[in-house]
Amino acid sequence: MTDKSAAELIAVTKSYGQAIAVDGVSLRIPGNSYTCLLGPSGCGKSSTLRMIAGHESVSKGDILLGDKNITDLPPAGRGTAMMFQNYALFPHLSVADNVAFSLKMKGVEKQARLSEAMKLLELVDMAGFASRLPTQLSGGQQQRVALARALITNPSILLLDEPLSALDPFLRLRMRSELKRLQRELGISFIHVTHSQDEALSLADQIIVMNKGRIEQVGSAQDVFNKPQTQFVAQFMGGHNVMSDGHSHLAIRSDKIKVVRTKPEGGTGIQAVVREIEYLGTTFSVALNSAGNAASPHPISVTIPDTLFSQEPLEIGQTVFLDWRPDDAHRLAS
Repeated sequence: MTDKSAAELIAVTKSYGQAIAVDGVSLRIPGNSYTCLLGPSGCGKSSTLRMIAGHESVSKGDILLGDKNITDLPPAGRGTAMMFQNYALFPHLSVADNVAFSLKMKGVEKQARLSEAMKLLELVDMAGFASRLPTQLSGGQQQRVALARALITNPSILLLDEPLSALDPFLRLRMRSELKRLQRELGISFIHVTHSQDEALSLADQIIVMNKGRIEQVGSAQDVFNKPQTQFVAQFMGGHNVMSDGHSHLAIRSDKIKVVRTKPEGGTGIQAVVREIEYLGTTFSVALNSAGNAASPHPISVTIPDTLFSQEPLEIGQTVFLDWRPDDAHRLAS
């Protein structure tokens, strides 16, 4: 029997008139997994999520959840739940009543639905705030309430649309670990839309990188970061330099490039000029222009541990040479 928290999109397209937001996307979401749809604004990730939720119609293709084709089902009949970016809590209802609202709509008796709501509030560490109104909560607390409200329907898949974007950086880090913990404990699939590479890398069992309505690459966090398949993925994920060897493009991680004062014998030995130096605490980020821009039309980024930089400091305007091991240059398909 197919895991009911597994999903599949088969050649799914979403059109708005002549504009195509999602262009023939096919993908599998494993059961009991954390998947991130990652990409820049307008790449089609939110439209894809909303089609899975049933909040957008599918122009072409099919969506399967477990053994069931849910393409034409209403949102409430899909076995999914969606947590919106703005949380969308009812301002006039208490926290407990917000969480219990969907059970009220199903006709569940008051004491039973509030009892279930309290279980979910305990799960997200918000039981002590059950009688408060949403306006009496911080942004992070509101998010936890919205999460409990989405989970009370016992969904097979939880859909999250940029759930951390409204939080401050410290709280964002804390909630990342909370979301991952909840996904593991509940044993269901989370599908999370984000434009943050760090968020996707820290959370996802599977990352789906989208660009212009299509999938650029699917893989584990480590594979997508260490083995980008296209120039877009290498540049969007960050931490890579895209170089040309005359016939094709290579991706080289910024921490795999060495800065040396004299041209190495038998090495790469690209001459470059230091353009910017940025201190990041444990590392220095150095931007350089390659001589004549033959290797890269863009500044080359090199990450140097602070201890190593302190031993041999660089200065802006200094001419140096860049070297790397051949095994650290990853050839791109396009």
